[in-house]
Amino acid sequence: MTTPTFDNVTITRHGQEGHVAELALDRPEAMNAVSTAMARDLGAATRALADLALTGEVRAVVVTSTHPKAFCVGADLKERNGFTDADLMAQRPVARGAYGGVLALPVPAVAAVDGFALGGGFEIALSCDLIVCGSGATVGLPEVSVGVIPGGGGTQLLTRRVGWSRAARMIFTAARTTADEAAALGAVDEVVEAGTARDRALEIAQVVAQHSPVGVRNAKKAMRLGTDVDLVAGLEIEDGCWRATAFSGDRAEGVRAFAEKRTPRWPGV
Repeated sequence: MTTPTFDNVTITRHGQEGHVAELALDRPEAMNAVSTAMARDLGAATRALADLALTGEVRAVVVTSTHPKAFCVGADLKERNGFTDADLMAQRPVARGAYGGVLALPVPAVAAVDGFALGGGFEIALSCDLIVCGSGATVGLPEVSVGVIPGGGGTQLLTRRVGWSRAARMIFTAARTTADEAAALGAVDEVVEAGTARDRALEIAQVVAQHSPVGVRNAKKAMRLGTDVDLVAGLEIEDGCWRATAFSGDRAEGVRAFAEKRTPRWPGV
């Protein structure tokens, strides 16, 4: 399948087989502030990547930025300043499609954050499975300071990551948090030297891409669906995902490759 192109995000394939897709936020003139057009592009790009993921062609996604000092500074408030209430309501499904598209990626997604990730920018990162930050990064959900709330998943995703009281402190105070402080809270997963988050995220994604695409997709599905249910229900979800994997071409190839002491050639289905 041909990799599509967009105005406000770019997709680059990495590795010999192109199994790692880098999704770069690419509106540098506005520090990647999320305009309606950018949200529309991000939603379309994640849908395209999801289609590629379900065939095994894309096995991991890294979300990056083309701006050296900003991952994404959140919603484009200059654009929104001219909105009527009707305009804001019309934009809402477009915005939800953007953030929800990252969250719904069926393969692991790693955010590489250098510089500012504020508001919707941090919500894009939180929608990923892992967040790698450069040591100079600043993250936060400052929406209450401008009269709104985190509306790209932040109230839900941050709370699930760090717990109620830590999320409450970050959201209610609109605090900007350093990478090290965020890591101590559990809001981000790894802090590396400033300017190297992208390299580290791609390294992690390349490791993920070596493994069974079917296995990784179903492991993510089981984890996501089982997070907020009781243990009995979670184990049933896990069993369903196990069954979907156990009778796949990947399982047959994995066992065969192990017996033959060679690297698997995953069919991805």
